[in-house]
Amino acid sequence: MFTIDAHAKVNIFLKITGLKEHENGKMYHTLLSRFMRVEHLYDTIIFVPGEFEHFTIEGCGEIPLESNTIYQAYRALNAHTGDLDILNFFYTHKVVVTKRIPSGAGLGGGSSDAAAFMRLVKEACNLLLSTEELARIGATIGSDVPFFIYNYPSANVSGFGEIVEPFDERPLDLKLFTPPVHCDTATVYRTFREHFLEQINLCSFLGWDRIDSKTLLETIADPFILNDLYAPALIAYPELKTYADKKKEWFFSGSGSTFFRVK
Repeated sequence: MFTIDAHAKVNIFLKITGLKEHENGKMYHTLLSRFMRVEHLYDTIIFVPGEFEHFTIEGCGEIPLESNTIYQAYRALNAHTGDLDILNFFYTHKVVVTKRIPSGAGLGGGSSDAAAFMRLVKEACNLLLSTEELARIGATIGSDVPFFIYNYPSANVSGFGEIVEPFDERPLDLKLFTPPVHCDTATVYRTFREHFLEQINLCSFLGWDRIDSKTLLETIADPFILNDLYAPALIAYPELKTYADKKKEWFFSGSGSTFFRVK
């Protein structure tokens, strides 16, 4: 059997830098963010031998197949490589996922699963793809996927998410709290665009990408300043405020709904 862990991430800071046209013709926000891998929280993906008539995934609940990021990664790899070894491999193996990362939580669970799946397929099928090529394929699935493809403990992520630069620092021991609120990423970004896009000030976070995460959290200490998506998440999901009021000294990851702090 082949197995791999798909770790969660938090955003130490997340600043929106603009709204630009992507190469696919759609308008997307650009960002600058520090991603940090969460060592103690991860999904596990296993390729289990057997005989199967079609691509089979177990462990992802009621997520429709077409919406499953692992299935999207499978299709993207097939489309990019045209490698029959991939098709043949999944006639003789199924994908079994043990989910631990909550969805709609700002922890990158779906993106991490897609990236881990792609990395494991590369190993299992001996694909002649560089990490950079794998990241480019991953970017077509989701903006967080390239970070997880590179698998850095900490990195500065910019552009549409496709620019990933490792940041050399000691990983932080993080405590997470995920309330029972599912935050839809597109909804939170849309709320940012409607209420906060005109307030972008690129000078206000100049040099943050050169400061270590511990110093950033200790020096700035304000989750609203560190994460541009915190305020729109509270607007889009008013029920979050109850938890925000109780977690005033915690930070907010991605589009939510997870709060975190250093232990």
